[in-house]
Amino acid sequence: MFDILEGDIIVFQETKIQKRDLRDDMVLIPGWDCFFSLPRHKKGYSGVVIYTRCSACSPIRAEEGLTGTLSSPGSPLPYRELPEDDQIGGYPTPEQLELLPIDPVTIDSEGRCVILEFPAFVLLGVYCPANRDETRDVFRAAFLNVLDMRVRNLTAMGKRVVLMGDMNISREVIDSAHIIEAIRKGKTTETEFLSSPSRRLFNQLVGGGGARAKDSEDTPVLLDVCRKFHPDRLGMYTCWEQRVNARPGNYGARIDYVLCSVDMEDWFTESNIQEGLMGSDHCPVYGIINDTVSCRNMDTNILDIMNPPGIFRAGIRKQPLTSSSLPLSGRLIPEFHRRRSLKDMFQTASGASDRMTNQLPLASQLSISCDFHEPNSSVSNLKKEEKDTSISNKGQPKRALENWTSLSPAKRAKKVGNTTSTAAKGQQTLASFVKQSRPRQTFTLEEPRSEILNVPDEIKEHTGNVRASPESSYLDNSSSIYLMESPHTPTDPTEVGERAISSAKESWAKLFTKRAPPRCEGHDEPCILLVTKKPGPNCGRSFWICPRPLGPSGNKEIGTPWRCSTFIWCSDWKSQ
Repeated sequence: MFDILEGDIIVFQETKIQKRDLRDDMVLIPGWDCFFSLPRHKKGYSGVVIYTRCSACSPIRAEEGLTGTLSSPGSPLPYRELPEDDQIGGYPTPEQLELLPIDPVTIDSEGRCVILEFPAFVLLGVYCPANRDETRDVFRAAFLNVLDMRVRNLTAMGKRVVLMGDMNISREVIDSAHIIEAIRKGKTTETEFLSSPSRRLFNQLVGGGGARAKDSEDTPVLLDVCRKFHPDRLGMYTCWEQRVNARPGNYGARIDYVLCSVDMEDWFTESNIQEGLMGSDHCPVYGIINDTVSCRNMDTNILDIMNPPGIFRAGIRKQPLTSSSLPLSGRLIPEFHRRRSLKDMFQTASGASDRMTNQLPLASQLSISCDFHEPNSSVSNLKKEEKDTSISNKGQPKRALENWTSLSPAKRAKKVGNTTSTAAKGQQTLASFVKQSRPRQTFTLEEPRSEILNVPDEIKEHTGNVRASPESSYLDNSSSIYLMESPHTPTDPTEVGERAISSAKESWAKLFTKRAPPRCEGHDEPCILLVTKKPGPNCGRSFWICPRPLGPSGNKEIGTPWRCSTFIWCSDWKSQ
């Protein structure tokens, strides 16, 4: 995944994972460091992580949360109370915190922000609350206000800021297909859309919004990097609703951003979305910084200011890579700290290793790597081979016992005389573990029922002479006959029971077979079943709709390859 993204700094939001669920392949990634912010109370909720490529950049400070009220790992002091050399700074002042309707610790406890400081800039990886529940409006407004405070305070300190993440806000009308459709239908206006409190606050922080930021007393301090390179691009969406399969028709919204300080506008050479990269309801947004940037009125190689002083000079590494010493680093989590890789555990001297390899059986020569899943897969394959071997031996129980006892003649000689007594003590013999094969059924000559039929002369010409067997010598040799076995009628109670069970299963299967779904009117394709979640009298009811994705306009169209207007309540379909 990291090779596909081709980034040196990667920010993930909504990880929905707890600390105890972290795995080696999430933390101990060769060549990468990681910094997590996980929810303190809720499970499977929120979460942000930033990965940094050690060969390209190393932060000098790392923090969790926006207000600075959380404690640094291994320290009882909150970030805002650490010595100035150990803190990033820019925390909301006590006067600013008093204006918040929510406790600052509560704001930072949901795992929504990781802050890294490089000599070049301060990076904020953020996951803002979504506007889905009215009960969360107060928390959402408080979080956005704290974010605005922290960014402006950092800017006032003279530090550059890069803000990346899921803001859950569409800045302009062209950033939301739903709003474009609503305005076209007359359900809302552009003024109403831009006047929402969260959108006004966001546009006051980020410039490039035209008149939408002119009525604010605060000057925008951030720049929308992606929109800078694509100012009038339509359909540049980063999120699509999976429930209605809106991505194929590009009916989405732009809520993920790469933002930077206004004085960093010339640092970026490219920014875009990667809408073709699947795996989530969001797509990545990226920005590329030039190799040489203007810093302190002089051209500087970006590697020199993305690492601690002295690590790089003129883009050339002068000091070797070292492990991260930042307390927030995922590699310093107690469960992963000072962990040895599987390769290191199995390293031996070359000569001894060759001798051991020649002596080990084939099943022991497992391929061990740093991937956490590979050893388990090898063990699973090994267990499967052992199982197949035991199954193949069931058909030859005696031979298996002979081969087993031949491996240890001394023990066999010792136990020959007391086999009965050993079994009597309660210890099972090896033969008891081998399932005896079902005895073959033997038939006597009287068992098959045969009928003697006179064969007409016409058939005699085709059949010729039939040689009689000794058992059929009692038959009249003057006439040709056929021996035909009568239809088999089961007399074994076990076989009769099996047929009854099979018949019962078929009956129950027919009874519980689901009815085929209806077909849509526009394309004659099987419909898909959905459940209404909108509050009201129909909440919880199931319905059938066209299986095709929603079109770019968001309308249910007729005569197009997009979703048609088919809608059938599940209760109506069952009653037909």
